[in-house]
Amino acid sequence: MTDVHPLLAFALTALVIEITPGPNMTYLAALSLSSGMRTGFAAVGGIALGLMTYGVVAAFGLAAVIDNSPLLYGLLRWGGVLFLLWLAWDTWSGQTDGSSKGSSENERPWPAFRRGLITNLLNPKAAVFYVAVLPEFVRPEAGSVASQTLVLSLLYVAIATLIHAVIVMLAGAIQSTIDVANNRRAVRGAFALALVGIAFWFAVTTGQPR
Repeated sequence: MTDVHPLLAFALTALVIEITPGPNMTYLAALSLSSGMRTGFAAVGGIALGLMTYGVVAAFGLAAVIDNSPLLYGLLRWGGVLFLLWLAWDTWSGQTDGSSKGSSENERPWPAFRRGLITNLLNPKAAVFYVAVLPEFVRPEAGSVASQTLVLSLLYVAIATLIHAVIVMLAGAIQSTIDVANNRRAVRGAFALALVGIAFWFAVTTGQPR
C-alpha cells in the first residue's frame, strides 16, 4: 500500500485537476440549473462510475492499451463527441415545443445517470490520466501495483465526486429562481448550446499530441 505522503500528494494533484474547469463541470452546472439537484446528483453518480471503471481498467493495464492504440483512442474520442452532440440535439428538440412530456423526460434521474456514465466512458482523456498521472504515485516496492492503482483511483473518484456534488448544489440552489415555463425553456436552450460547446472543446483537447 502507499504511505500517507504519496496519498496526500496524489490527493492535491487530483484536487487541482478537478477544480480546473472542464466538460463535467459545465455539464453538471447546466443540467442542475435546467432540471434540479436530484437530476444533477444522478449525473454525478454516472460520472463517478465512469471514472472508477477506468480505474479498474488501469489496474489491469488496459488503459495503456487504449492510450497506445490510435484506433481505440480515436473511436472513444469521436464517439464521445458524437454522443455530446446527440445530447445537445435531444435537449433542444425536447424543449422547443414546450411540452410537459419533454420536460419530464429530461428530469428523470436515470437518463442523467446513464448519460454521465456514457460520456465519461467515451472520454479517452480519462484513460490518459490513469496512464500518465496516476502511475507517478505508485511505488512498486510498497506492494501490489494493482492494489495501489485501485486505492488511488478510489481517492481520485472521491475527490472528483465531492467537487461535482458541490457544483450541483450551487447550481441547484438557484434553479428554483428560474423554475417557470419560459425561463426553463431558455435554460434548456442554453444547456443545448453548452453541450455543443463541450463537444467542440472535447474534440480539440482530446486531439492534442499525447
